[in-house]
Amino acid sequence: MLLAVTHRVADVTTLKTPLLIVPVPKGALPTSLAALDHTCDGAIARCWASGDFTGAKDETALLYSAHGPDRLLLIGIGEGDQVTAHSLRRAAMIGGKRARVIGSPSATLWFDPAFALKVSADRAGQSFAEGVPFGAWHFLDLKRPPESPKPVFERCEIVTAVASAEFTAGVTRGNGIAAGQALTRGLQVLPGNKCTPTYVAECAREIAERHGFTITVMDKAAITKAGMKALLAVAQGSAEDPRFIIIEHNGSKDAPVVFVGKGVTFDTGGISIKPAPNMEDMKYDMSGAAAVLGAFETIGYLKPKQHIIGLIPSCENMPSSTAYKPGDVVGSHLGKTIEVVNTDAEGRLILADALSWARQYSPAAVIDCATLTGAIVIGLGHTAGGLMGTDSALVEAVRAAGEAADERVWELPIWDEYRELIKSDIADMKNSGGRAAGSISAGWFLREFAEGYPWAHVDIAGTAYTDREMPTQVKGPTGVMVRLFAEYLLARS
Repeated sequence: MLLAVTHRVADVTTLKTPLLIVPVPKGALPTSLAALDHTCDGAIARCWASGDFTGAKDETALLYSAHGPDRLLLIGIGEGDQVTAHSLRRAAMIGGKRARVIGSPSATLWFDPAFALKVSADRAGQSFAEGVPFGAWHFLDLKRPPESPKPVFERCEIVTAVASAEFTAGVTRGNGIAAGQALTRGLQVLPGNKCTPTYVAECAREIAERHGFTITVMDKAAITKAGMKALLAVAQGSAEDPRFIIIEHNGSKDAPVVFVGKGVTFDTGGISIKPAPNMEDMKYDMSGAAAVLGAFETIGYLKPKQHIIGLIPSCENMPSSTAYKPGDVVGSHLGKTIEVVNTDAEGRLILADALSWARQYSPAAVIDCATLTGAIVIGLGHTAGGLMGTDSALVEAVRAAGEAADERVWELPIWDEYRELIKSDIADMKNSGGRAAGSISAGWFLREFAEGYPWAHVDIAGTAYTDREMPTQVKGPTGVMVRLFAEYLLARS
């Protein structure tokens, strides 16, 4: 269920709510809180005077009083002159998570624009509407219901003292992005026995029918007829048939933007099998596909006047008597041949056919995202994705979108010298260049198939999910790339 976020104008002292969330900057007690503090019998001033709360970033204080809201949650957003949209989004995430944990059926977030003078009204509204549902998200569908369940956090109302059409528009936009993030995370979290290539395709159909998109789902026979030999090679070890999904929003007659997402619904590594510890996390190897579908959920809400196509190659990578093997040479949709030296370098194979397929649209830009390499985690950790591309303007646009979305990416070089890493003695290329510059050689491999259009690639192996609980979210999927895709489209419009 998607958390509903709305906006209205009201006097903060009149609010009756199970939980009032107030993001506040660091420093002295803001004068604009004086009336609320009076309503709450001085609880805010006492908390401030005690030193227990100063407004530092991520600091929280949960207060109670006999009057006013049932609970009051103060959340620090840091030094006032340094508050950004990221600060507000993060505070909203923390508030959303806390509301869900304590079992508040609804909450009100009160915002004083004076606390964030460098943030525009529309950006503030968007940040709050994105953040609260993100923080509140959790997944219980596969668990038995508790005997004494807490109330479900279902509604959040954002209140400001002054009407602002820009702020309201930002909330509306943020709701659309939040819907996309929720859909992506709900797909990511599913285990491999639930989320199969067929399931991903059915999810895409449901999104398309609900929002009026055009959709084509190619089964194994159609994929074979189309000559997607690299996708078929990866899929051939599994009893689950592959799917190739094409979803399209015809918001204009211009050359399309194409989003491509890796959809390996479970990756054992194939014959080059992965170590057993943490292999269960390989259900997240379809996070790129989930991000593309989440982006289309957002597109369905925002309805941009743009032509946008999503391409998702989806399969499992399994070891069996029919699986492709190290040493095999396989074909591709583009016609280039590939020597397989590592069956665990499978994502680039299925993306190769998708990138080749994209040529027929004469696209304005193609952006692919994939949990592609463990090497990117070594290089950038869990803070940023790796960015590569052939067009400097597109690469910069993706980088800027990542900054705006707080889904940061860092550009890596794909100089010609790196092409030597994937040189093969018996085929046009090999599918792995080894450990050295592993993310870059994987990017170079994709570049071989991104012919005739501006292309950018984002490696999200380090950012697609988290293995620890954080103040802003539960352990698990992050829905990364949905906000970045949205910001990229918003900047284009």
